[in-house]
Amino acid sequence: MAEIRPFRGVRYNPALSDLQAVICPPYDIITPRQRQQLRERSEHNFVRLEAAQEMPHDTERDNKFTRARATLDEWLKRGVLKADEPPALYLHDHHFSYGGREYRRRNLITTVRLEEWDKMVVRPHEGTLAEPKSERLNLMRATGAGISPIMALYHDPKETIGAALAAQTDTVPIMDFTDDGGERHRLWAITAAPVLERIRQGLKDEPLYIADGHHRYESALAYRRGRLAQSPSAGPDAAFNFVLMTLIDFNDPGLLVLPPHRLVRGLPAEVLDGLVSRLESFFDIEWWPLDEGTWPRVDKLMEEGELFQDRLVVFGLEPERVLVLRLKDKAMAQPLKPHFHSEQYQHLLVSVVDHVILEKLLDLGFSHEDARLGYCYDRQDAVNKVRSGEYQLVFLLTPVATTVIKDVADSGDRMPRKSTYFHPKLPSGLVFYRMG
Repeated sequence: MAEIRPFRGVRYNPALSDLQAVICPPYDIITPRQRQQLRERSEHNFVRLEAAQEMPHDTERDNKFTRARATLDEWLKRGVLKADEPPALYLHDHHFSYGGREYRRRNLITTVRLEEWDKMVVRPHEGTLAEPKSERLNLMRATGAGISPIMALYHDPKETIGAALAAQTDTVPIMDFTDDGGERHRLWAITAAPVLERIRQGLKDEPLYIADGHHRYESALAYRRGRLAQSPSAGPDAAFNFVLMTLIDFNDPGLLVLPPHRLVRGLPAEVLDGLVSRLESFFDIEWWPLDEGTWPRVDKLMEEGELFQDRLVVFGLEPERVLVLRLKDKAMAQPLKPHFHSEQYQHLLVSVVDHVILEKLLDLGFSHEDARLGYCYDRQDAVNKVRSGEYQLVFLLTPVATTVIKDVADSGDRMPRKSTYFHPKLPSGLVFYRMG
C-alpha cells in the first residue's frame, strides 16, 4: 500500500560543522528560550531552518519563512549543507536512556508518496489544529523542502525489513556522534539496489501509521494540492508528491510511548471539595498513603495498565495521599462522551479523563487551549508541579499501547489530542528532503 522512494538527502558537511552543535529538536517542542540557546550554540544550528525567529519588523516579504529560505540558500552555496549522490534510504540508530534503562530505536528515513486520508494508505491517530498546519505549510512553500521528518509506524511481519536494516550496521556509518543530551546518533546511507528493493517490497502491502507529525503531513498534502494547481501536467513522480518520513517497526524495542498526564489549576474550592463524591459514580476508589514505596507502586500500576486502560492516579487532593481510580464499567461513562466516535475511542482512558472528568465533573468546557490545563510526560515532573503550587491536581495516565493506537487508526477514528508522546522526538537536521 505504501510507496517509498530513495532521495538525495541534504545533510551537514562534517568538515564545516560540528554535528553535535547543529542538530535541534522539532519545532513543536522548541521554547523561545531554547531557540536562543540553540542559535548561540552554533551559527549553523538547524533551528534557523526548523523554527526561525520572528521579528517585530516582519513583513510579507521579510519574515521568518523568507529568512529560513535565505539561510538554506546560503548554506548550500557555501557547502555547509550538501546533497548526497546517489539517492538513498537512511538508517538511523538512535541510542538514548529513560527511567534508568538504555534503549536503541531503529529508524528508516525515506520519502513516501503522499496519499489522501480516505485511501487509508497513511493513517492518522490524532487530530490537528489550523495554526501549526499553516506555519508548516508556509515554511514548505518558502523553502521547497521537507525540513523535518514525520514519524510513522509500520508492520514487518516477515522481518524482511528488519533483516535488511540489521545487515547495514556491519558497514561504517556516514555519521556517528553523541548530542548534548547524551543521545547517540548513527546514520547509514543505503544505496545498493537489491537492498532498496527488499525494503520497498517489504512495505508495499503495508499501511503506515503516523505517530508524530500529523500537522506536517496535512501541510504536505496542502502543498501538493497547490503545486498541482500550478503545474497540472506534472507527472506522478514529481518531487512534491512525496513527503519526508522516518519509519519505525511497531515491534521495535526502542519504541517508547509516554502518557501526557493532565494538570489542572484555577479550580474553585467548592469544585475540589465535591470531586471525590462525583468520581465515585464512575470509579472504584482507593486512598494510598504517601511513603517511600508509593511512587514505585504507582509506576508499576501505570505500566500494567497500558493495555487495560482502566486505571489512573490523582495527586493534589491531599498532600499525603494519592487517589487511585479504577473504572467500574466503561459503559457507564459512554453517555458522557461524544457519541460519534468509534468503540475504540470510547474505551480509551484518556477519553474518560478528557470528556468525563475534565469536561463534565470539573466543568472545564474542555479545550486543549484552556490556560487552566497543562500537560507533562514525566510523572515526577508532573507531581513536582503540583507540590510547587503551579497546578492544583494532576491526573496520571497509563501509556497507550501501540496496538491500541493501531486499532483506533484502523477504525478511521482519531484519539483525543495529546494522547500519546513518542519519546524521544526525532531530531531535526540529520538529513532532509529538497523538492526540486
